[in-house]
Amino acid sequence: MNVTHLSCSACASYHAPNQLHNLCTQCGKPLLVHYDLERAAATFRKDHLPARPASLWRYQEVLPVVQADNIVSLGEGWTPLLHAQRLGEQLGMSRLHIKDESCNPTGSFKARGMALAVSMAKELGVKKLAVPSAGNAAGALAAYAARAGLEAHIFMPADVPLANRLECERTGAHVTLVDGLITDCGRLVAARKEYEGWFDVSTLKEPYRLEGKKTMGYELAEQCGWSLPDVILYPTGGGTGLIGMWKAFDEMEQLGWIDARRPRMVSVQAAGCAPIVHAFATGASHGAEIPRPHTVASGLRVPAAIGDFIMLDILRKSGGTAVSVSDEELLAAVGEIGSTEGIFPAPEGAACLPALKRLLQQGEVKQDDLVVLFNTGSGLKYLDVLSA
Repeated sequence: MNVTHLSCSACASYHAPNQLHNLCTQCGKPLLVHYDLERAAATFRKDHLPARPASLWRYQEVLPVVQADNIVSLGEGWTPLLHAQRLGEQLGMSRLHIKDESCNPTGSFKARGMALAVSMAKELGVKKLAVPSAGNAAGALAAYAARAGLEAHIFMPADVPLANRLECERTGAHVTLVDGLITDCGRLVAARKEYEGWFDVSTLKEPYRLEGKKTMGYELAEQCGWSLPDVILYPTGGGTGLIGMWKAFDEMEQLGWIDARRPRMVSVQAAGCAPIVHAFATGASHGAEIPRPHTVASGLRVPAAIGDFIMLDILRKSGGTAVSVSDEELLAAVGEIGSTEGIFPAPEGAACLPALKRLLQQGEVKQDDLVVLFNTGSGLKYLDVLSA
């Protein structure tokens, strides 16, 4: 609607709007969408938002779809920000909140990104979409592609949670199970996409999933009364959610909706697959690929992220950090969050709790801080993992 252009996140190369793009044609890094925010502000005002639909499309002026009839929606976004009072009492915190993304269609935050990616694919004439996925992105693509009448070709590790595989199959996707990791799945998509005529919607390898994820930042600001939290803990695999929220904060500052203060951003990873944690600790600008990644939290089993340099820059600029937790800790946290707050979190979201405990012990988070933990998905998608 108000898109002016796209630019490379690394070399700043210009890319034209309203065209199909994957990575930067100059350096192969992720592209970012830019808007004419002055023009958007003519209709995009804070005081107008309460009258708008309770979905991510309430922020339509800073989303890229031009024609409304190209919007592919299942009611995604506007998930609850819940005051975790009982859990907070156990930790001595009065301002602990959980942003519960499990309430999205398909049961995870991935619905936000795929709603935008599929809508833009429809608008730009794509007929076949492909993605490598550890689980929840696959389910979201399958659902939104079915809604749009497009083909979905999905490559998943063979040990993906059963619910994710069945979800894709029952919503009509073409599913290939791969004896390997998400990176192996990505290589298969890359090798076949030209011959098959697929458009690759891998994490950060097309620019519009990020635009869906950034709406978490808009929602969080709105739900917090336009004053951002002190600390945000976010489970990080590919990192689109963290990068998207940071982009939203910058846009809102340019709109005059918030000031320059930013939350301290915390990347939470599994101890068996923590490239961002290792890179942050060593001062590196990129993460080294983890050779033998392992964790029951399949969404965190991303041995290398194409947007790692963006995440690391955000963590450092915000005064944040990166924390890894063991599988034993995150699995225990599923029950702890469930029994205190009635939220059945995905293992990835549950990982934020032991990370918070560690930061409290180290004095990096204070008990009176306004802290938001992100539960990125529903524990119902992981019944086979949790029962084991």
